[in-house]
Amino acid sequence: MQTVIDYFETISPIRAALYATLFTWGLTAAGAGLVFFFKTMNRAVLDGMLGFTGGVMVAASFWSLLAPGIEMTPGEGFQKVIPAAVGFLLGALFIFGLDKVLPHLHINFKESEGISTPWRRTTLLTLAITLHNIPEGLAVGVLFGGVAAGFEGASIGAAVALALGIGLQNFPEGFAVAMPLRRFGLSRRKSFMYGQASALVEPIAGVLGAWAVLTFQPILPYALSFAAGAMIFVVVEEVIPETQQDKYTDIATMGFIGGFIIMMALDVGLG
Repeated sequence: MQTVIDYFETISPIRAALYATLFTWGLTAAGAGLVFFFKTMNRAVLDGMLGFTGGVMVAASFWSLLAPGIEMTPGEGFQKVIPAAVGFLLGALFIFGLDKVLPHLHINFKESEGISTPWRRTTLLTLAITLHNIPEGLAVGVLFGGVAAGFEGASIGAAVALALGIGLQNFPEGFAVAMPLRRFGLSRRKSFMYGQASALVEPIAGVLGAWAVLTFQPILPYALSFAAGAMIFVVVEEVIPETQQDKYTDIATMGFIGGFIIMMALDVGLG
């Protein structure tokens, strides 16, 4: 792991963000690839995976994004937390706006949101997961940009830990997208293609996040908190409610706890 961190220290932050988010996309594709080996997915497994995803995202929002954003903000008391509060709110509002405009379908195939559209349900489900992945890619890119800008509280280890945590939760997420599509009647190949495509937005968001921070350095505390607010909105609005649709809420809860612990350990251990 230290070799990986050393390597990222030698390349440009935009390239580092690109490589890191290509890694997170790759794990999504690996998870979606399980559709070639399994015909169905147990609902308990799905809820556990979604709970794990939520735990990683919540832990990453605090340990990797909010805490460093507050730490690098000058001032004392309420003055120190204002950028984090503003950025957090803007991030949540950004995803809220996309949620109301972008047509998408929940994993249960029952609830759809956004403007009315004749698009297929498979496309709408892929767009739903794509919506989740925007803040994840953005968070990784922003943190790498902050390291290059020399901000206290941002480190290559923390950025690598965030990418690793996001990648770990992307693996079950890819599976959770591909399997419902397979159950819906798509071929294994098409289910895989839709599943991995949902994370292609992460490298784009990652590069944009790193570029924005390097170009407009004073926005870093706001940008970190923006990504955190966006991720928390996704967890509360969709990931957690989805785990409450069946009788496996305890499994989902323990998955959440496990995801939180792993992400916390990665950030503290590597950051």
